[in-house]
Amino acid sequence: MLTILGFAMIATFLVLIMLKKMSPIAALVLIPALFCVFVGKGAHLGDYVIDGVSTLAPTAAMLMFAIVYFGVMIDVGLFDPIVRGILKFCKADPMRIVVGTAVLAAIVSLDGDGSTTFMITVSAMYPLYKRLRMSLVVMTGVAAMANGVMNTVPWGGPTARAATALKLDAGDIFVPMIPALLVGLLGVFFLAYVLGLRERKRLGVLTLEEALEREKAEETETVLVGAGSGAGSGKDVRPAGGSGAGTDAGDDAGFQGLDPNRPTLRPRLYWFNALLTVALLTSMIMELLPIPVLFLLGAAIALTVNFPHLPDQKARIAAHADNVLNVSGMVFAAAVFTGVLQGTGMVDHMATSLVDVIPDGMGPHMALVTGVLSLPLTYFMSNDGFYFGVLPVLAEAGAAHGVSPLETARASLVGQPLHMSSPLVPAVYVLVGMAKVEFGDHTRFVVKWAALTCLLILGAGILFGTV
Repeated sequence: MLTILGFAMIATFLVLIMLKKMSPIAALVLIPALFCVFVGKGAHLGDYVIDGVSTLAPTAAMLMFAIVYFGVMIDVGLFDPIVRGILKFCKADPMRIVVGTAVLAAIVSLDGDGSTTFMITVSAMYPLYKRLRMSLVVMTGVAAMANGVMNTVPWGGPTARAATALKLDAGDIFVPMIPALLVGLLGVFFLAYVLGLRERKRLGVLTLEEALEREKAEETETVLVGAGSGAGSGKDVRPAGGSGAGTDAGDDAGFQGLDPNRPTLRPRLYWFNALLTVALLTSMIMELLPIPVLFLLGAAIALTVNFPHLPDQKARIAAHADNVLNVSGMVFAAAVFTGVLQGTGMVDHMATSLVDVIPDGMGPHMALVTGVLSLPLTYFMSNDGFYFGVLPVLAEAGAAHGVSPLETARASLVGQPLHMSSPLVPAVYVLVGMAKVEFGDHTRFVVKWAALTCLLILGAGILFGTV
């Protein structure tokens, strides 16, 4: 019964947000609360939620201060050279922009943190997509898949969890999987190329100057139309080149990534900010301090040095408060979902039922089974739940039929490109929040491509003999 209710709860959540019948925050809170009552454990809902919040509180704190830190770095111009470099390569060509998104996300993912990757990638690419009217779900989908493949680095999380759960060496798991993972990454780049060609066909190729001229002309036309249609239209009425007070003020903030004259620039402090960011990321990789503490310290230093006057600091915090509230709110709402899943025992019954339906004849092919199961299981549950709860059972079943735990562990990494778009991954809310994309739209677009990327990695792993 718990198994059925668990799958029904997840399915209900996904259907409602994909059909846009509920906002993700409301769905993450209300649906598990309702199913908790159905299970007959409504009296324990408070305990489950507190447990979930306690587990995800460090993640929420990390995201809050990371958004402030990288928001300040964007304000002061740290990433402007990256944007200019990508502009120089892309030349306002939609195909090059999409491929550039995949490459940038893959490179930045080497730090092992999905939230950081998405903040840097969206900060650099969002102005281009908005200026050229490209599909923003293409950006979020490509970035999520590239990060999902690169998330398998030993310091990224999944590989370390698999090694810990099965008492194996992380290097022994990861290194033989590199060829298969490279195939998956090339698959993401090829998909980005195809999607970019589709965007190029839809939009054409402009020079940056032409894009800017078209934007200015359209903004001027919008102002004239708005003036003639009255003040009640609420449709993007704002002065050309200004932030205005229109309903689309959030989009103006995104355009500032290419504004060379914004008052928050600190060119004299560029190398200080660059060294601070490198030091922060290095400390994170070396685990010198917990990540939330590192970003808290980094945000405090960045604000104090770049904006020594208190009113300026308050202004910068206020400028990024919207993103902070949206993302942290989403994380705490997800804590309700995961708390109910774990607390009621739904997730354990779901995992056990899936393992039990595996025919005995599939025992010698348990690595392949693990790879296939990693797609739905890492999407519908946290990495902790999968690697510490399900993987040991699969590895034990495989070992009984002569399948090495190393092969099972490698196969367990296959589902990560899909996992990175799971509603249970806090980083995905950073991605869709900063890109101003509806989570349901992102899900509808990315699931099929991410699943194909996972299967490509699995097939390559089998071909290379590592799975």
